[in-house]
Amino acid sequence: MSLHPTDSLPPAAHRFPALLRACHPEPAVAVTVFVTALALAAGRGAAGSAAVAAAVLAGQLSVGWCNDAVDARRDTACGRRDKPVATGELPPRAAAAAAWTALALCVPLSLLSGPAAAVAHLGGMVTAGWTYNLVLKRTVLSPLPYAVGFGSLPAFVTLGLPSPSWPAWWAVAAGALLGVGAHVVNVLPDIEDDLAAGVRGLPQRLGRGTCRWLAPLVLVTAVGVLVTGPPGEAGVLDWVPAAAAGAVAVAGTAVPADVRSRWPFRAAIVVAGIAVTQLLLRGSDMA
Repeated sequence: MSLHPTDSLPPAAHRFPALLRACHPEPAVAVTVFVTALALAAGRGAAGSAAVAAAVLAGQLSVGWCNDAVDARRDTACGRRDKPVATGELPPRAAAAAAWTALALCVPLSLLSGPAAAVAHLGGMVTAGWTYNLVLKRTVLSPLPYAVGFGSLPAFVTLGLPSPSWPAWWAVAAGALLGVGAHVVNVLPDIEDDLAAGVRGLPQRLGRGTCRWLAPLVLVTAVGVLVTGPPGEAGVLDWVPAAAAGAVAVAGTAVPADVRSRWPFRAAIVVAGIAVTQLLLRGSDMA
């Protein structure tokens, strides 16, 4: 499946709901909300945080639609009823056109935060997402785009401050680890279908059993970095949320569930929410 920027979106209004479902709305909304909250905590202000929200949402939409356009044949062959492109509700070209449109909008929206922040977002999260979809998804390097993409988000926030600065190492490390954990749990429901289609990313090569324990380990490590990395001694208010995040992360994959359950991914979103809450409490230390 090739993406072509000249493809146009279909005018039919009945395709709009299908477009919304094809954009991977859960992660798109979650990432946008989390990064916007970080921007507010870091001191970007209302206008700056709104610019961050718009840019991140556009980038996430572009990556989601790109994913469904690229995977159209595979999803159709696997009988994915949750994918509008696979069910025929949305033509692959419509998803591709939507992806290119969102990507084009993401560029000026990212530049609202300044050139350095725009490079961090476009060259980090957005490029990583498209590279995963188009190249690295089928390789042993499949976690790399997630690590780079999520690790770059704190830089997008701090490089757009009135006095731009690089984010603290622990914010970048925690973001990268959360991204890798999200990749592992996102793949879990589809491992067998992926292998049948020749998609052999790192989680597929490791297998379901290993991934069910690797995912919570990576997610808990991310939260641990947020507790121990910032300056000062960690207190009860740091460790209690960390313990809660650990319990949710383990329950997400260790508790038996249907192999196609989305609970592991939703558990990872909850863990990410707890991690972001910890970051909010350390907002002034992040830059």
